[in-house]
Amino acid sequence: MSSRLDTLAAAVVKQAERKALSIVTAESCTAGRLAALLADTPGAGDCLRGGFVTYAKACKTEMLGVPAAMIAAHTAVSREVAEHMVAGALARSGADIAIAITGVLGPEPDEDGNPVGLIHLASAARNRPTHHAKIQSPANSRAANRERALVEALTLLVTALSNLPAKAEITEEPQ
Repeated sequence: MSSRLDTLAAAVVKQAERKALSIVTAESCTAGRLAALLADTPGAGDCLRGGFVTYAKACKTEMLGVPAAMIAAHTAVSREVAEHMVAGALARSGADIAIAITGVLGPEPDEDGNPVGLIHLASAARNRPTHHAKIQSPANSRAANRERALVEALTLLVTALSNLPAKAEITEEPQ
């Protein structure tokens, strides 16, 4: 992985440690690489709760509770599915914040016709709004698209963590 990814992962872990917040990942196209990247960062043992690798559509339904009808209606690579993945990861893990990634890395479009480089990400913290990001990477390289997805996911986590109070200050009521 690149030094940029390592730097971003270190920023995520540092913020999560400082605020005593735990993280869970829900990954499709990155197949666990985000969780591995975070786990390779010193201090991750204090904040990384775990990760769900839901590469197949059925796994999104079985492991994260994404309705099969939602996948059929919107495809697995959609805002709706990414947001449901993040909600399912939070519900099933006990973590304070979750990040989800679903996309098409290539080299060909997926079986639903989603183009190479289309990636949807979502992040959410308990009792907070969900944030979504959509990427359409111009690269035709799986490796380049994977790196772009990881950079965007880590950037989304850095932003989300910076906007959250420390765990001791988080209330149970939505704001």
